Amino acid sequence: MASTDQVALAKVNYYMRHNYYRQVQTTVLECMKKYGSDPVLLFWKAVGMIMEDRIAEGMRELQTIREKRDVILCTAMALSYAHKQCSTVDREAVQELETKVKHERQTCGEKALYFAGQFLLHTGRHDKAREYVDRMLKMSPGNSEGLILRGWIDLTCGRDSFVKKSVKLFDEALAMSDSPKPVEALLGKAKYLEIRHKYTGALDITNQTVVAYPGFMPALIEKMHMQLALQDWEQTVETAQRALSQEGHCIEAVRTIVLYQLCQEGKYTEAAAQLGELIQLMDRFEPKNHKLYYEMAKCFCRVSGRQRLVLQQTVTLVERAQSLASLNAEYATERAYELLLQQQVKEAMKAYRMAMKLDETSVVALTGVIHCQLLEGQLEDAEQQLEFLREIQASVGLSSELLYLLALLSHKKGNSGDDVVQLLNETIETHFKSLKGLPLGPKYFEKMNPDFLLQIVRDYLYYAPSEALRPGQPPSDVLSRCAGILDPLTRGAPGILEGVYCLARVKFLSGDIEGAHVTVQHCLDHDATYSDAHLLLSQVYFHQENYVLAGQSLEVALSYNFEVRNNPLYHLMKARIHKQTGELAEASHTLSTALNIPGIKKSVTGGRKPSKSKPPSLSDRVAVYLELADTHRLLNQAHEAAKVMQDAIDEFSGTSEEIRVTISNADLALDRGDVDHALVMLQSVTPDKTYYPQAVEKTAHIYLHYRKDRQRYAGCYQQLVEKRQDAHSYLLLGDAFMKIQEPNRAIEVYETALKKNPRDGALASKIGKALAKTHNYAKAVNYYEAALRAGGPSVLRYDLAELHLKLKQYEKASRVLKMALEQEHAGELSMMMDEVRFLILLAQVSQRSGDLTEAMNALSRARDIQVIVVSRTATEQPDAVPAQRSLAGSICRQLAEHSASMREFDTAIHLYKEALKQDDMDDKAMLALARLYLSLDNLDACQHQCLALLRTNKDNDAVTVMMADLMFRRNDYDSATFHFQQLLERKPADSLDKHADGNSGPSFTLSTTDWTFNPNTTLPPTTAWHDHYEGLARLIDLLYRAGRLKDSEKFLEKAETASPRSSQDAGFHYCKGLAERFMNKPTVALKHFNLARKDIRWGEQATVNMIEICLNPDNETIGGETFESVDMDGSSGAEKLDSEMAAVATAEKLLKELKPKPGSQQVAVLEAFHLLATKLKPNIERALSMFMEIVATERDHVPALYGMAAAYMVLKQTPRARNQLKRIAKMQWNSTDADKFEKSWLLLADIYIQSGKYDMATELLKRCLQHNKSCWKASEYMGYIMEKEQSYRDASMHYENAWCNGSQNNPAVGYKLAFNYLKAKRFVDAVDVCHQVLATHPAYPKIRREILEKARLHIRV
Repeated sequence: MASTDQVALAKVNYYMRHNYYRQVQTTVLECMKKYGSDPVLLFWKAVGMIMEDRIAEGMRELQTIREKRDVILCTAMALSYAHKQCSTVDREAVQELETKVKHERQTCGEKALYFAGQFLLHTGRHDKAREYVDRMLKMSPGNSEGLILRGWIDLTCGRDSFVKKSVKLFDEALAMSDSPKPVEALLGKAKYLEIRHKYTGALDITNQTVVAYPGFMPALIEKMHMQLALQDWEQTVETAQRALSQEGHCIEAVRTIVLYQLCQEGKYTEAAAQLGELIQLMDRFEPKNHKLYYEMAKCFCRVSGRQRLVLQQTVTLVERAQSLASLNAEYATERAYELLLQQQVKEAMKAYRMAMKLDETSVVALTGVIHCQLLEGQLEDAEQQLEFLREIQASVGLSSELLYLLALLSHKKGNSGDDVVQLLNETIETHFKSLKGLPLGPKYFEKMNPDFLLQIVRDYLYYAPSEALRPGQPPSDVLSRCAGILDPLTRGAPGILEGVYCLARVKFLSGDIEGAHVTVQHCLDHDATYSDAHLLLSQVYFHQENYVLAGQSLEVALSYNFEVRNNPLYHLMKARIHKQTGELAEASHTLSTALNIPGIKKSVTGGRKPSKSKPPSLSDRVAVYLELADTHRLLNQAHEAAKVMQDAIDEFSGTSEEIRVTISNADLALDRGDVDHALVMLQSVTPDKTYYPQAVEKTAHIYLHYRKDRQRYAGCYQQLVEKRQDAHSYLLLGDAFMKIQEPNRAIEVYETALKKNPRDGALASKIGKALAKTHNYAKAVNYYEAALRAGGPSVLRYDLAELHLKLKQYEKASRVLKMALEQEHAGELSMMMDEVRFLILLAQVSQRSGDLTEAMNALSRARDIQVIVVSRTATEQPDAVPAQRSLAGSICRQLAEHSASMREFDTAIHLYKEALKQDDMDDKAMLALARLYLSLDNLDACQHQCLALLRTNKDNDAVTVMMADLMFRRNDYDSATFHFQQLLERKPADSLDKHADGNSGPSFTLSTTDWTFNPNTTLPPTTAWHDHYEGLARLIDLLYRAGRLKDSEKFLEKAETASPRSSQDAGFHYCKGLAERFMNKPTVALKHFNLARKDIRWGEQATVNMIEICLNPDNETIGGETFESVDMDGSSGAEKLDSEMAAVATAEKLLKELKPKPGSQQVAVLEAFHLLATKLKPNIERALSMFMEIVATERDHVPALYGMAAAYMVLKQTPRARNQLKRIAKMQWNSTDADKFEKSWLLLADIYIQSGKYDMATELLKRCLQHNKSCWKASEYMGYIMEKEQSYRDASMHYENAWCNGSQNNPAVGYKLAFNYLKAKRFVDAVDVCHQVLATHPAYPKIRREILEKARLHIRV
């Protein structure tokens, strides 16, 4: 029995509720294949026919089942309903049927009552339907079908008291039923939640229905509607595609896709094509449904953006509706409205009059006629009709359409802008009331009517200022209203490009230049031919002082639409660009041309018929005159300037722009030197004028800059406050007091302003910052705390935390931020953005206090939230996406920097890559990643990043330096030289060092500016050396590691001779000390480092070098046992020990000068090595403990691991030392720890040599020389191994490298070299080396007797 098939009946009921009557019949026919000619199915088939106006056919079907018990009651009702729909009503038949209904309802069963209730529900008779269902429930209490039907009756009756009860009925029915739950109950509960705006809950219920009933199309359609209500367009379209894959003729799915293409994508051509397919589907599957045709046309034409192709299709839809119901006045009215959208005003008026003939009471048609009359300039007729309409609607309230026509009439009659704006304000308030409670969907867009809203915005902008507001200046009421209209419009329908363009223009006029740039670029990304958007982009570029691009945008606008030549804005921008480029004559000619544009000299009045082109706004007309007068002034054409200004005064006298002319006239007077006349003109402006505040600001400017009268300057703003006691006036007065250095009075004024606008977070923030500026930090803190206790905005917590951070009160700052983060924000986007700001500041506080773990946690949390923010801004605030993605990249970059500082290099690389995913143009992240790759010796990856950076900025100095470093690492010295030379040629001389004495650091404009490797390169001018010392230091390090340290001497000599004050430059002494240290001349190096020790820029690095030299002056392998210590100058062991202890004591003093940095273990490592250098067992054990603590926090901290190994070696615990050194040997080399890697490999090689493992030692030593070709200690070890293997020629070669790279300063190496020369029978070379050693160390004990004399003897022989 079909009466028991709840799924089939649910589908029938769904299509009946949504007026898809042919779909009802189709569904019934499908069911009849299964159930045959079931009376219930035949009944609904007949009802579908009747609803389609196929009344005779439907009645014939009903006659065949009129005596069937289950449908006897509903059949009689349907026949009665059908008779009443006929053009000629058979009263007798109706009376007979109604009598039958009264009789049968007394005796019929519960099924008959149930179907009768359903029919009554679908025909809109809710009270009667409730009566029948209640009778059924009395006969069968707890009947789930009856409960569900009663729920639907209450839900759709329109009375809130019944709607609230409906959900209980659905829940009761669901509780009674086993799985699967009744589909009608599930749909009913979802609909209830939708009505209550609980769309997420409704979607959950709908999803359950889709899962329980996979082939049930209504469930998929409802899911699509819920996803759209949640503004999840992506999922909505996906569900629509899924619906079409199940049922290719699903009209609702196609409608949704068309809506998506129009509202979200702005793809009008594709939407028009899809609309054509939709019309074909309706012609085939709902051919008689005139109401559906009408609804489709009504929605789509309002979101069409007036695109011709789309409007052609909507006209076809409404014509289909008219052909099916030719006497319907609504359809005729809609046809007229669409003609009006196509700017066919005369045809639209005829159509509206035809609609009025069909229904003389049609207010919509009359409103349309009046609109057409206004557009045609028939103001008197329109005014009379409007008065008539106002009287009709006075009792119920004026509609938004009527209010708009009143505003349009006021504008056409030339009334004041304030009157027009007030009417427009009422229009918008009334219009948006009608949208309250509507979910996003076709009905919402129909009621919203984006085209109507855009027309209102266009009218508002006519009265908006033509120039962008200055920073800090509050937007005008007109701009605020426009933003309030455009915000929901562009969020709901970003595909309507005119809305996005208007939003960009409003942002520009409000002073948000960057926001305007992003928004207008979004317009052009969708439609590159949008000429108005190019004009606006030109204005944006002009404000960004990018005049070349501003001019290019104007030319592009003209290339796409020659009509822009009739737009005064085009000529204004062109003239302004000419003025900025010094082409004043061209600017004057351009503006003179603009004066001849129709409407500039004489405004369009209501009495004359307007031209087809849009008349220029009042503000644009004024701007042309004022710009031309200013151009004449710059050309010293005072007479012409005065003439144009007089024309402007005559033209705009009595208008809202008159004061703007007066202010510009005052500027002309100032230019003539007539300050008194300028003041007289400005003081004539009365407080009731719109531009009165600007006049006051100009007056104040004159008193401050021309009269130098600070008191009168402030007095101007005090006068403004007396006349206009609003928050903005007080704000200007406060700013004035701050400008003349009277912060205490400013604070008083700010506090008064805050009382007038207690929710102004920016104003409250100004008070706190003003208090901080007076250095009254305690009072500032107290103010912030009191304001927060009084419920101040969250921005104050941020300011308070910043102040605590500035005062180094890290614990208090952290407490304030954590308190802010504990507040609930219920997922609001703005609150989530604030939470990210708080977390970033918390990370800074934690870092400054030394708690890196807390800093990392805060940044990680900020990153997780920011990912959600970026995702949501894509739909809620599309113009904010670039800034939010940039912030997400910045957070990832900071996390990467922390990870790199903790030597978690793999994590750092991953985070840098994540930063670049968020913002692929983040040069900082790319540069940092390249540096990290370079430090890890991953040269290919580093080069890839460098080349990517150079593609975007070929003059990037830091990248050029890095490329040079890369070439050095690859032994490609010519290429390295090229990169240094390229840098030098690009920036031969940077900014001068502005610090006179050598102890104040030079000003560096480049982070790593390197010098060319070629010794023959011309040196930069003297002053440039102050800015190249950092590069010189880097070059010395690279030359040292390349084994070409001798070349550095030439650069140092030229630097010394090029700058007369090099002896005072800390940078020069640092570079000199670095070279001397690399040359194994510790004493000389210490002298130079000491001269740089007190410098701000070089002091810390110089001090670290001095400490390292003092702790190990001979660069010995700490804990090494291969080489016995040799007294090179013949001094006693006691004297040497005293010298070492003195050096250790010096290192201790120097250590006290170093201040530990958060996140850096450098000072702790140096302190531990100092303890190790004392050679006292308790100190060594303490040093070992310190090294272990560092390793516990940073597992792969190479300096600490090396320190542990050295301590173990000194304590004679070689196996433990070897374990630590093996750990280091397995690690990836990085330039940050290059020195400690080298020492670790040398110490491990020493251990292997002592164990006779020469192959393993040789491998480590080669690794040392690979990364540092000047490592003379590695060469010495290699010589030792060769000597042990009696390969004296090879040994002498390695010892020779050690001797040369050690600058021939180590007598022990000299002795070994001479000895191996002797063994290799190179007697002359042996004698030469002996003389070199004895020249610097004449008391060296062994070399004369054991080598020199023997070599001479062999030479004689």
